[in-house]
Amino acid sequence: MAQSTLPSNCALVNIGTHSLAIYVHGPEPSSSKDPVVLFVSGVASDALNWQAAVRLLPHSLRSYTYDRSGYRNSESSPLVPSAENVALELSLLIEKAPIPNPLIIVGHSWAGVIIHEFIALEGTSQIAGLVLVDANHETAPLVMDVDDPILWNAIAAGVEPYAAWGVEAEHKLTQEEWDVFKAAESTDKYKLIAHKEDVEHYLPSFETLRKKKLSEKQPLVADKPVYIIGGTRSRDWNGLYKAGIAKGNGTEEQRNYIKELIRTVDEKNESLMKKFLKLSTKTELVFATESGHFVQMTQPDIVVDGVKWVIYNISASS
Repeated sequence: MAQSTLPSNCALVNIGTHSLAIYVHGPEPSSSKDPVVLFVSGVASDALNWQAAVRLLPHSLRSYTYDRSGYRNSESSPLVPSAENVALELSLLIEKAPIPNPLIIVGHSWAGVIIHEFIALEGTSQIAGLVLVDANHETAPLVMDVDDPILWNAIAAGVEPYAAWGVEAEHKLTQEEWDVFKAAESTDKYKLIAHKEDVEHYLPSFETLRKKKLSEKQPLVADKPVYIIGGTRSRDWNGLYKAGIAKGNGTEEQRNYIKELIRTVDEKNESLMKKFLKLSTKTELVFATESGHFVQMTQPDIVVDGVKWVIYNISASS
């Protein structure tokens, strides 16, 4: 991609095999010891879903978003998009950019797995703190099936997810940002890498991580602050259910099955979020009751509250 077509705050960083697009927000840190924020997107997502949260950060704070390999302004990788490889490329991006400052890593959804793979690879020396936004715990697929075939193939067939989830109506992006976000996800480039991540490598990444037994090394980040945000998954699934029923989708048996899934999903998700409390001796858990899974788009202020809480607790420690 020609440099002239990139946003002014974007740079292409060569990580050896190909280049990744990184976006810089906020002023240069006054010291190499000042923490900076690095946003890591979930499965099948580029940097655009963080825009509302970035805008609400303190103006004095430096932050970074980036497109993973194959998304939007980043080149495709010769490696398959497993969480292990994504973490490796993130490590190379931090090295080559370079980003020498302590990192407050903010991760959504599958980024919970990616961050753990990053820790397995690099340790925690550069991590100053974490904000986990309805992040995936390594045991998540053993507890609930977010890709349940009856939900998606029977009940939600033909349903537009962002509309059904309420994200389309409740997101805090500007209209221009939303249009760009939707346009990026309509491209063949996006659909190719999203399929590879979500269909081919999403589920296997959990078992790969579990085999590393990081959960036996708690508190994994010692006393570094960790802020955990749980979304209200029933909002998303109930939205899909209602939209599907309006289309006449599903048998009575399938509808009853999904109603039971919806009834129990928040309790299951809460149990998963509580497992992240073991990560550190300094943790905080909150729930975004007005959001489904995409908290950063519908309640970005909660994500920013998490960043501020981490910064406060870093300062209090020092």
